Amino acid sequence: MTDQTGQSAGQDLGAEERHLPLPFLRRPVGLNYGFTGDGTDLNTCTASIRRGSKSFHIASLILPRRTRRAAHALYAFCRHSDDVIDDTARGPDALERLRRRLDLIYQGTPADHACDRAFARIAHDHAIPKGLPMALLDGFAMDMEDRPYRTIEEVKDYASGVAATVGLMMSLVMDRGERWTLARAADLGLAMQLTNIARDVGEDARNGRLYLPQDWLWEAGIDVEAFRRRPRFSPGLGQVVKRLLDEADRHYRLGHAGIDKLPADCRHAIRTAALTYQDIGRRIAANGYDSVSRRASTTLPRKLWLVLRAKLPVKLPADLAAALQNAAADASVANLVEAAGAAFERHTAPSASLPSASTLERVASVMLDLQARGREDRLVRRQQRWQKAARLA
Repeated sequence: MTDQTGQSAGQDLGAEERHLPLPFLRRPVGLNYGFTGDGTDLNTCTASIRRGSKSFHIASLILPRRTRRAAHALYAFCRHSDDVIDDTARGPDALERLRRRLDLIYQGTPADHACDRAFARIAHDHAIPKGLPMALLDGFAMDMEDRPYRTIEEVKDYASGVAATVGLMMSLVMDRGERWTLARAADLGLAMQLTNIARDVGEDARNGRLYLPQDWLWEAGIDVEAFRRRPRFSPGLGQVVKRLLDEADRHYRLGHAGIDKLPADCRHAIRTAALTYQDIGRRIAANGYDSVSRRASTTLPRKLWLVLRAKLPVKLPADLAAALQNAAADASVANLVEAAGAAFERHTAPSASLPSASTLERVASVMLDLQARGREDRLVRRQQRWQKAARLA
């Protein structure tokens, strides 16, 4: 994604990172992010998700509790940031204030907001590098600038900021930070955002926004400015929407290949989300790719069926599955994947201050030997006391 300086999102992320907050046990109680024993901040995040994003809240119920609580904290911060950007009454410096709040989070002194404190804890516990939420804010900045997207690559640069970053952070929350698995999590984020764009063409255009690749529109004979002034469906537009959904499906296939690398008790929820978004694409196709005069949606019975279907892995042809095992990260997310992977490696690497596994084994062996010798010495001394007592008697 291109930021205001023209650099790609995620570029030189390592140089931007600050140290994460100190571990809880090494911090004064008053600095532990304002958490209380009953998890007040996490409860607040869960309540806000329940009110403001019913679909996400219902899907998150399938996650195990440890992951669900972290996902609520993560999503609450992302959702709150999006709402702040969308609220024009907050003024043009809203984005800069969010960036300052993010600085405070990574300094270990979050602002007095439940979602900030909760996200600070999640970022610390799961080693989420600062570059990921910063790229998310950069994606929101692209919305504020109302910039044109000339190619599918530029569209995916935008999607990498507002969606792939969330997929990467969720992968870290589930303690999966291998590069290949992270790349597949980013693929799911890209696919879902491309589906959102395909579904909301008419609504976005009426709000003065256009996320479709302009070169595709030109190839279809569509006057971009005329469409922005008066959005209406045409066969040419339908072909553009179809191309976008085809690209989304390519990323879904990549994303599904990575779900089996997630913890077993997390796969059902992530697969449910992926299948639900894919089904929106099928609804768009069933509507003749008309997402200007019609809005695709999935019925409740269909959603329930997808929840059941998601219990089983998505079967891919053997040759395709084998090819996907060597798939690299999409260019739009490569730097973000690398930053997340590097942070995960640092987080999980053995501490230099701790002995290696082989050293620990030797220490344990010596300790056991000392304990055995101690028992023998005590037994000898006890026998000597008995012998002395017998002589005196």
